[in-house]
Amino acid sequence: MNEKKSVSVTLEHVTKRFKDVKGKSDVIAVNDSNLVIQPGELVTLLGPSGCGKTTTLRMIAGFELPSEGKIFIGNEEVTMLPPNKRDTATMFQSYGLFPHMTVFDNVAYGLKLRKVPVEEIKVRVEETLAMVGLADYGDRAPSKLSGGQQQRVALARSLIVAPSVLLLDEPLSNLDALLREQMRVEIRKIQKTLGITAVYVTHDRVEAMSLSDRVVVMKNGFVRQIGAPSEIYEAPNSRFVAGFVGKATFFPVKVKNHDGKLWTCILGDKEVVASQAGENVAVGDEAVLMARPESLRVVEPGKGHIEGTVRMNVYLGNSLEAFINTSFGEVLVQIDDPHAKKVYPEGAKISIDFAPDRVRLLENNED
Repeated sequence: MNEKKSVSVTLEHVTKRFKDVKGKSDVIAVNDSNLVIQPGELVTLLGPSGCGKTTTLRMIAGFELPSEGKIFIGNEEVTMLPPNKRDTATMFQSYGLFPHMTVFDNVAYGLKLRKVPVEEIKVRVEETLAMVGLADYGDRAPSKLSGGQQQRVALARSLIVAPSVLLLDEPLSNLDALLREQMRVEIRKIQKTLGITAVYVTHDRVEAMSLSDRVVVMKNGFVRQIGAPSEIYEAPNSRFVAGFVGKATFFPVKVKNHDGKLWTCILGDKEVVASQAGENVAVGDEAVLMARPESLRVVEPGKGHIEGTVRMNVYLGNSLEAFINTSFGEVLVQIDDPHAKKVYPEGAKISIDFAPDRVRLLENNED
């Protein structure tokens, strides 16, 4: 496969408005978005339906034009260029394979359009099919392939033209859970091997966390937070981001003190200590304490911060999820390696304790 130097992708104050033909106000799908994707980086756009992630991808590809702002691929501004003038390849949710063509011809299609010599096409198709694990499938029709194999053909067709930027729009959504997991690994492996710059759209947090160098969390057209998966998960800047990228419980607290390292809060009639806080949290605030299931511990009644009753235990092999009824509602506690830990039976009275270095204070709003 032809090798290219990796390039960056830059969005500067990009806004996309869709005009309402019925005289209502315009719909702003993407609002003043700024983003720099480094060469060779895989960045995931993550968010609920309607957040603007697919529109952003389509603007990078050239299928939509921004209402405002600029888009650069490398040092070249491509804001108003059509898709065929941008060095990108897009892999869609629907594979879009030609049913009347063999796998070989489907993959070769883009090279034929570019008038690449026949012998070179043969070599590059064979190399690319081998890369996606389909070396012996060139003569088959797409209808004779499984969903996962068709997805690999679509990936090969995108990669064979050696784009500077690979754009993936929820490409795994049609696959079952096991295939999705396998293909996440394959896509990441291939992307790393080629060093290609990639933008991946999904609403699935597991895909985003497992695939990405960085995650861009979006809501209502706005970029809410950008960071490495570990940063987004462990240090979210809002309740929305915290809840969207993982399971979390939010406890209402009053911020009492900050000694420069630890934050002391009042939860009910007890003091709770946290080592992390969002940048807008201050002493005296009514805030929320975000706790991931793994940051909570089940202890003897009266020895923790919150009293409760075990409603249900769900055994997952390497961990156990305990659903506990409390005065703050149902709380999920994750118990890792349950075989080595004390597990309280359903109906047992217990207490919940916090790990100070794993919980985080956030502003008390839904955003």
